[in-house]
Amino acid sequence: MASKKLILKSSDGDEFEIEESVAVQSGTIKNMVEDDYTLIPLPNVNTQNLIVIIEYMKKHGEKTDSNEEEIKEFDKEFMKDKSYENMFELVIAANYLHISNLINLLCQTIADRIKNKSVKAVRQIFDIINDYTPEEEEKVREEHTWAHEGDEIDESLD
Repeated sequence: MASKKLILKSSDGDEFEIEESVAVQSGTIKNMVEDDYTLIPLPNVNTQNLIVIIEYMKKHGEKTDSNEEEIKEFDKEFMKDKSYENMFELVIAANYLHISNLINLLCQTIADRIKNKSVKAVRQIFDIINDYTPEEEEKVREEHTWAHEGDEIDESLD
């Protein structure tokens, strides 16, 4: 018996055919399927991000106890060359789609990458404006030296 197919429509108007069994990893899509949708409009997910998310869902749709290591390796490769900007966009899209495993993977990867970064580097990564005066910043550094011990460790933004 052929599995049911759904059409996912990105915010850019592009359509992708995907098996229902794969697509329902998304809570948002699952709810729409339960309401008898077969054409699923995704106004908050652009084509580029939808392609990446479909790739993720297809691979994770194959997950079994016997291929758990293969999935872990896929996840590692999947995240390998993603920029911070791309990961932030994917977090927003995965959140909209309610794909908790993907959100967890993205957030853990971001956390791992900012570990040991300086306050200045983290501000740049997250586009946070430093609104402290130099005097206020120095006072915070003195009061919370433990939080600034690694400031010299890694200034790179990779």
